[in-house]
Amino acid sequence: MGFWELFKNAIFIVIDWLYSWCGDWGLAIILITVIFRILIFPITMRQNKSTLVMQKLQPKIKEIQEKYADDRTRQSEELQKVYAEAKYNPLSGCLPMLLQMPIFMALYQVLRELSNLITQSGRPDDVLPATFYNLLPDLSLSASTVFAFTAEAFVAAIPYLVMMLLFSLSMLVPALINRSGDRNTLIMTGVMSVMMLWFGWTVPAGVLLYWDTSALIGIGQTLITKKMNEHKEATIEEEMVEIKPVKVEVERKERKTRPRKNK
Repeated sequence: MGFWELFKNAIFIVIDWLYSWCGDWGLAIILITVIFRILIFPITMRQNKSTLVMQKLQPKIKEIQEKYADDRTRQSEELQKVYAEAKYNPLSGCLPMLLQMPIFMALYQVLRELSNLITQSGRPDDVLPATFYNLLPDLSLSASTVFAFTAEAFVAAIPYLVMMLLFSLSMLVPALINRSGDRNTLIMTGVMSVMMLWFGWTVPAGVLLYWDTSALIGIGQTLITKKMNEHKEATIEEEMVEIKPVKVEVERKERKTRPRKNK
């Protein structure tokens, strides 16, 4: 058995243990997501701070790019100076995503095989299908397999469609909160969100549940980091305000000459 299979089995063992504790497969997925987000919390906080720093550097970066548009070497050197002064690492924002990708890929495969894995684990048949209470009747199914052009099937597919929509918005909402990037970047993010709709249409609901939970936690962390950063900047600005002495203009009265007495 290779490392990847061991990794997948380890994820299922954790989910299975959480199910034994809470009694619901969907809640077990939410709990493993929360645990994972807690583990990468320090890295995520650094990523959010890096995003805020990048927003502040954007005017300076654009100025350098326009000034040295014909000299890529000089442009790169000047940008490196700006990054060094701000103590900013352009690659720091990619690390949390890279850490999540193996979990996401392994969880995707685990949930596609969830019914078989539950059966192989010795669980009784009455725990199948793996549900999320009454909201998602089967976490191994996708919106594409549940949806059909009948009233009954459409109603049954609504929770899956909502999960799919949240999955798509998880790409767009953080960009809108941070207001990061120019108009073209936001357009590209919007296009990616539409592509995520298609991807979410085909993946198991359990994967969407994991990703939606992770995205909601991430948005909350982003808002908290942004608020903390704004408060810190406001405090620094207050401390840097110079208390200037108040100038009081005193109006001097013209001195009148006293009349002399004649002797």
